[in-house]
Amino acid sequence: MVTGDAAYIKKINRSLIIREIVKEGMISRADLSKATNLTRATISAQVADLLEEGLIIETHLEHYSVGRKPIMLSLNGDAGYALGIDLDYGQISFTISDLLGCPVSSSIIQLNTTKYEEILPILIQQIKRIKSNYTSSRYGIVGIVVAIHGLVTKDEEIHYVPRFDLHEVNLKSDLEREINIAIYIENNANLSSFAERVYVHHETDNLLCATLYSGIGLGMMMKNDFFRGHDGFAGEIGHMIVVPEGKPCNCGNKGCWEKYASESSIFEYLSEKRQIKDLTYEHIQKWLNEGDEEVHQLMEDFLFYLSIGLNNMINMYNPDVLVLDSELLRIYPDSLHKISKNLNSSISHYRELMISTIGKKSCVLGACALAIKQFLDVPMLNLPYDLKDNEIENALSI
Repeated sequence: MVTGDAAYIKKINRSLIIREIVKEGMISRADLSKATNLTRATISAQVADLLEEGLIIETHLEHYSVGRKPIMLSLNGDAGYALGIDLDYGQISFTISDLLGCPVSSSIIQLNTTKYEEILPILIQQIKRIKSNYTSSRYGIVGIVVAIHGLVTKDEEIHYVPRFDLHEVNLKSDLEREINIAIYIENNANLSSFAERVYVHHETDNLLCATLYSGIGLGMMMKNDFFRGHDGFAGEIGHMIVVPEGKPCNCGNKGCWEKYASESSIFEYLSEKRQIKDLTYEHIQKWLNEGDEEVHQLMEDFLFYLSIGLNNMINMYNPDVLVLDSELLRIYPDSLHKISKNLNSSISHYRELMISTIGKKSCVLGACALAIKQFLDVPMLNLPYDLKDNEIENALSI
């Protein structure tokens, strides 16, 4: 039998209570006791503490027809805010969410440099500016998570970012010297998978999310935690070789998966072939609508090579849910059905294959959610997600 001191037990009980309140949205003390198997006395004492701390609020349930209206408990979303930062090539995205994970503001800064010594002061300046805007709330900014499009160690140090040519950088320490807020550094694909689990797929403990934008990254949630590998570098699935002696890759190998099945491979080819420098999804959508044979064949090849890698992933990890994050898949007709038809191995097993409903915002929303999880000190979150959140984010982007 596992035992512990009173403070440790109180901490565990607090975590159970907060998680259940977040999961249900609104819940009574009686139902909270049933859901957590904690005594009413324990619930009463913990709830009193959480109310005093301003983390939860009480609400009378309206339209309750029988007996006295129960007092419902819910998380106080306005008690604090989380800051998610996506440090990508060419731009930095900043999103602020409340404690319920709902985005309240977003901004984008264009980057004209890849030099760390120039990027760092930009980050510090913007974080300080954002922090100053939220000092009136009870807890202000409760945490900051920075998404990195590259290798991040288990100690949250940046090992390597190809497009920035960053090597062995301790961004966490550099930020902490200037900013007195909890700061976390995480791989972007991991954060996308976290967002899918927290906002959409509440009923799974095993989820894979493949992001197909600038390359191919794989975020893996196993038993409600990131699967990182020995050093923290697991998930660099884009450098799995699918065509021996194929196209040369920046990693030093030939025939890597992302050279055939990432959106950047499509954009690079069409941009060069059709002499369009700033190629957009709208260009590709227009060509597809016009029945452009070359573009249609390019997309069919994209799906073919994508299916090869997905089949390998499914056989290796046996996921419950596999999410594909790609705008090209969203605009290409019947893409998911065509991929599924290619996954016909009798030994490939998964429950659900789907295209992300969150899209490109999954990374920065996952960053916000991770900051909330760390602040609340809970093992996992189930947060509400509204498709309108994407509209809010786009409207607030500058």
